[in-house]
Amino acid sequence: MKHIWRILKFTSNLWRYYLAISVLTILSSITQLLVPLLSGWAIDEIRKGQAGSIHYVVILAIYIFLLDVAGNFINNFSGFFGDQLSAKLNRILSNRYYEHLMELPQSFFDRELTGKLISRLNRSINQISNFVQMLSNNFLQFVFSTIFALIVVAYYSWPVALMLFSLYPIYIYLTIRTSDVWQKYQAEINQNTDIASGRFAEAVGQIKVVKSYLQEHHERSFFDRHMTKVVNLNRPQSHYWHVRDVRRRLFLNLIFLAVYLYVFVTAIKGWITPGEAVALVLYAQQIRIPIFTISFLVDSTQRAIADSKDYFEIMSIKPDITDRADASSLDVKRGEVSFRDVSFGYDKKQTVLTKVSFAVKPDTKIALVGESGEGKTTLTNLLLRLYEPQSGTILIDGQDIQSVTQASLRASIGIVFQDPALFSGTIRENIGYANPKATDEQIVAAAKAANADEFVSKLEKGYETEIGERGLKLSGGQKQRVAIARALLKDAPILILDEATSSLDSKSEAMVQEALEHLMQGRTTIIIAHRLSTIQNVDQIITISGGKIDEIGSPSKLAKSGGIYAQLLSLQRGHTEATEKKLKAYEIAS
Repeated sequence: MKHIWRILKFTSNLWRYYLAISVLTILSSITQLLVPLLSGWAIDEIRKGQAGSIHYVVILAIYIFLLDVAGNFINNFSGFFGDQLSAKLNRILSNRYYEHLMELPQSFFDRELTGKLISRLNRSINQISNFVQMLSNNFLQFVFSTIFALIVVAYYSWPVALMLFSLYPIYIYLTIRTSDVWQKYQAEINQNTDIASGRFAEAVGQIKVVKSYLQEHHERSFFDRHMTKVVNLNRPQSHYWHVRDVRRRLFLNLIFLAVYLYVFVTAIKGWITPGEAVALVLYAQQIRIPIFTISFLVDSTQRAIADSKDYFEIMSIKPDITDRADASSLDVKRGEVSFRDVSFGYDKKQTVLTKVSFAVKPDTKIALVGESGEGKTTLTNLLLRLYEPQSGTILIDGQDIQSVTQASLRASIGIVFQDPALFSGTIRENIGYANPKATDEQIVAAAKAANADEFVSKLEKGYETEIGERGLKLSGGQKQRVAIARALLKDAPILILDEATSSLDSKSEAMVQEALEHLMQGRTTIIIAHRLSTIQNVDQIITISGGKIDEIGSPSKLAKSGGIYAQLLSLQRGHTEATEKKLKAYEIAS
């Protein structure tokens, strides 16, 4: 039950709703409990025949009517507050989950499927919200009405009250015995649901790949295979639950048989009046209805526990990268970047970088060159502090980036990815993503500097044009120019450029390259190079081999050294299949 307590602790600020629902539940229980009592009085009066008071039984009927009306209003008010509680809880849990995900390191997202995370969010929070709604609308009323009913029954007949009370420990004990097995089935169901949902999100996100490779059937089969497992697991889970529910209910049937026999026999013997007998039967029925709905309550509780485990499993993950208590804001005055003996591996078995040291002077451009997997992108990820080096230090203007806040570090670094990362929404929103407070004039100025205004102004809705998911309504060159405009608007002193021209046609490349020249002016720029033409125009080249620095020098110097860069230049002149393959290994386009 610790997960249920964690849910309630998460919603402690909603105590007003809990209080209102509790008060209304008590009132509702009282109205329900008075009806059998008044009915019993009416029957005893009716037994008097013509000697009975018509006025008295009419008053009792009116009271019963008023209690029904009051219960109607009270139950709906309670339901209204319960619905509001559920909606607010959904928002709280969703926000905290989302906020926590945003704090987790890049390494977490490297391991997890996006669709799986979304599935967990939807499934867990919906189930938890439904549980709280059920708890507030049904469970409290069930508890209060049962307690009050037992008190009234005990007043008339303590043996009947004792028999009815024995229902609960017996039923709860038998239910708990089935819980562990049910939970195991549910864990497997949740796992397969998450896998199917994760793949579904991936396939939809990569729908062009799916269609171009004619893999629609494969994706449907993958999804159906796991959903079929869910169905196949549901069958034994449901069978297990309902077989044991039949056994539980048989115990209850026997106890109710004992109750009815006792009431009927004692009434015939005259130990209780017929009205009291009717009242006891009605109270037993009031208890019978909720006790038989415990199956539903327990089922909802078990689902909430099973699904809250997934929710709290994510929430319990501690971010690997956090700001120190004494972290200061990064103050960039020059923009000098230094790596000192930096070593890193994504796991203990595989080292990507070993004692890497180099410095980038302010307002200069360097190109990182090396084969795929040598750690070029890893270096930029370490600079952004998306990962922590296993050893060594990274400095910006002499400040250790581990001693400054992550927010101030990343605010000082702009980045343009090779694959432009755009969001659904308008062009204005995507450029303004770097600075949501930017004015229209600033956005247009950034677009002009990025050579984006020339195509945006021709669109029917201009900057208000919706670009679709990941900018699918724009061409490759247009997307890159929007991404560059976004980086220009950020106006960070340090720039990371995962060269954005390698997959563009010559016309688009020329416009993007011009935009990049504007972007790099006055900034310290680190380029993950994909074209020899780009490498030739930088101030310094850093070649990487085997996770270590191979050479550092200017293009003219390294062209004569016989190292990696000199080899790439000679390969460019060959134009054979072998040379093209070698260039491709270095992710270089001639």
